[in-house]
Amino acid sequence: MRLFLPLILLAACNTPTAPFRGIDPVRVTVDGSTFDVRIRDDLAEAIRVNAQYAPRLGPIEGRAARAMQQVSGCAVRRVTGDQALLLGQLDCPRPD
Repeated sequence: MRLFLPLILLAACNTPTAPFRGIDPVRVTVDGSTFDVRIRDDLAEAIRVNAQYAPRLGPIEGRAARAMQQVSGCAVRRVTGDQALLLGQLDCPRPD
Protein backbone atom coordinates (compact mmCIF):
# COMPACT_ATOMS: atom_id res chain seq x y z
CA MET A 1 0.00 0.00 0.00
CA ARG A 2 2.90 2.38 0.71
CA LEU A 3 4.07 2.12 -2.88
CA PHE A 4 0.59 2.34 -4.39
CA LEU A 5 -0.33 5.85 -3.15
CA PRO A 6 2.81 7.61 -4.50
CA LEU A 7 2.29 5.90 -7.86
CA ILE A 8 -1.29 7.17 -8.04
CA LEU A 9 -0.19 10.72 -7.18
CA LEU A 10 2.62 10.60 -9.72
CA ALA A 11 0.26 9.40 -12.45
CA ALA A 12 -2.00 12.40 -11.83
CA CYS A 13 0.75 14.93 -12.55
CA ASN A 14 -0.20 15.46 -16.18
CA THR A 15 -3.83 14.36 -16.10
CA PRO A 16 -6.03 16.74 -18.09
CA THR A 17 -8.97 18.55 -16.57
CA ALA A 18 -12.45 17.25 -17.41
CA PRO A 19 -13.07 19.35 -20.57
CA PHE A 20 -9.82 18.08 -22.12
CA ARG A 21 -10.11 14.36 -21.27
CA GLY A 22 -9.84 12.09 -24.26
CA ILE A 23 -7.67 14.55 -26.20
CA ASP A 24 -4.14 13.36 -26.89
CA PRO A 25 -1.55 15.89 -25.75
CA VAL A 26 1.15 17.42 -27.91
CA ARG A 27 4.41 17.81 -25.98
CA VAL A 28 6.16 21.14 -26.60
CA THR A 29 9.27 22.64 -25.02
CA VAL A 30 9.67 26.43 -24.93
CA ASP A 31 12.73 28.04 -23.31
CA GLY A 32 13.30 25.08 -20.97
CA SER A 33 9.65 24.58 -19.97
CA THR A 34 7.97 21.43 -21.27
CA PHE A 35 4.18 21.33 -21.62
CA ASP A 36 1.55 18.80 -22.62
CA VAL A 37 -0.86 20.92 -24.67
CA ARG A 38 -4.45 19.96 -25.48
CA ILE A 39 -6.83 22.00 -27.65
CA ARG A 40 -10.63 21.99 -27.57
CA ASP A 41 -12.54 24.57 -29.62
CA ASP A 42 -11.20 28.02 -28.62
CA LEU A 43 -9.50 26.83 -25.43
CA ALA A 44 -6.08 25.37 -24.82
CA GLU A 45 -4.75 23.60 -21.75
CA ALA A 46 -1.02 23.44 -21.05
CA ILE A 47 0.27 21.24 -18.24
CA ARG A 48 3.93 21.81 -17.37
CA VAL A 49 5.51 18.38 -17.05
CA ASN A 50 9.14 19.12 -16.28
CA ALA A 51 10.68 19.75 -12.88
CA GLN A 52 11.53 23.43 -12.82
CA TYR A 53 11.76 26.14 -10.21
CA ALA A 54 8.75 28.37 -10.84
CA PRO A 55 7.79 30.49 -7.82
CA ARG A 56 5.34 32.61 -9.79
CA LEU A 57 3.32 32.50 -12.99
CA GLY A 58 5.09 35.40 -14.77
CA PRO A 59 7.81 33.66 -16.81
CA ILE A 60 5.83 30.45 -17.27
CA GLU A 61 2.74 32.24 -18.65
CA GLY A 62 4.52 33.51 -21.78
CA ARG A 63 6.12 30.13 -22.45
CA ALA A 64 2.78 28.37 -22.11
CA ALA A 65 1.15 30.87 -24.47
CA ARG A 66 3.84 30.20 -27.08
CA ALA A 67 3.36 26.43 -26.67
CA MET A 68 -0.41 26.82 -27.11
CA GLN A 69 0.14 28.96 -30.20
CA GLN A 70 2.53 26.40 -31.72
CA VAL A 71 0.03 23.57 -31.27
CA SER A 72 -3.15 25.45 -32.25
CA GLY A 73 -1.82 27.80 -34.91
CA CYS A 74 -3.92 30.54 -33.29
CA ALA A 75 -3.09 33.65 -31.32
CA VAL A 76 -3.54 33.36 -27.56
CA ARG A 77 -5.68 36.14 -26.09
CA ARG A 78 -5.34 35.36 -22.43
CA VAL A 79 -3.72 32.82 -20.10
CA THR A 80 -4.89 31.97 -16.59
CA GLY A 81 -3.91 29.32 -14.09
CA ASP A 82 -0.85 28.58 -12.03
CA GLN A 83 2.73 27.47 -12.66
CA ALA A 84 1.73 23.89 -13.48
CA LEU A 85 -1.70 24.06 -15.16
CA LEU A 86 -2.57 26.88 -17.52
CA LEU A 87 -5.67 27.58 -19.58
CA GLY A 88 -5.52 29.77 -22.66
CA GLN A 89 -8.25 31.49 -24.64
CA LEU A 90 -7.49 31.19 -28.34
CA ASP A 91 -8.23 33.75 -31.04
CA CYS A 92 -8.65 31.61 -34.16
CA PRO A 93 -9.91 32.89 -37.48
CA ARG A 94 -13.46 31.76 -38.13
CA PRO A 95 -14.11 30.09 -41.48
CA ASP A 96 -16.60 31.97 -43.65
